[in-house]
Amino acid sequence: MPSRKALVRRPGPRLTEGLLTHLERTPVDAGLALAQWESYTAALREHGWETTEVAPADDCPDAVFVEDPVVMFRDVALIARSGAASRRPETAAVEEALSALGCRIERVTGPGTLDGGDVLKVGDTVYAGQGGRTNAEGLRQLRAAFEPLGARVVAVPVSRALHLKSAVTALPDGTVIGYAPLVDDPSLFPRFLSVPEEGGSHVVLLGDGKLLLAASAPRSADVFAGLGLEPVPVDIGEFEKLEGCVTCLSVRLRDLRA
Repeated sequence: MPSRKALVRRPGPRLTEGLLTHLERTPVDAGLALAQWESYTAALREHGWETTEVAPADDCPDAVFVEDPVVMFRDVALIARSGAASRRPETAAVEEALSALGCRIERVTGPGTLDGGDVLKVGDTVYAGQGGRTNAEGLRQLRAAFEPLGARVVAVPVSRALHLKSAVTALPDGTVIGYAPLVDDPSLFPRFLSVPEEGGSHVVLLGDGKLLLAASAPRSADVFAGLGLEPVPVDIGEFEKLEGCVTCLSVRLRDLRA
């Protein structure tokens, strides 16, 4: 059976201080956030994903969003360098965890910047958002790391959301889904499906046609069910206040042989 592992990181004591770029700050309940994180990780395990906790980075408010410090392609882990300098200390423990799982490590170096949340993989196509957190040099280094492995990197402008994957993700058949007001140019994707809620634009593919998505998007869940898919809703409302979504709370690894 294929190996399915997910890196996760427990929310830290400074979670409520997390960075915001496109939302007004509203109070975050740290205790409720922890309970929601535990439900999220439980949902991964219930659907066949083995979770590994990355060591805490308690001085980093956004460290729970563990997807951003790395981009995976096959068994290569490209350690990111965030456009938000305060997030760069998050990478060390993520790199350590991936090394322990047997990943080959590459690193983005300055002046390049890259956040994992700006990278959407659809088969061998790698859509890379260029915006506030990822710059042109970061995209150049992404290409240099992954194109020799068979990836095709497509640059995508990001100006209406924090990250590319704040605006779009993809269904199992490769259809890119997004909330239209947040998508700069839907025509860049061969197949695009507009969803009725912002929370519906983020899904994690659990396997066997099951989609993890935010409970805040029930109409989008109905759209996916109508396509023959099985929505698995999880409440991540406290993380949504911090511009988080279901994708950024884990790093999904497939077919690694650690």
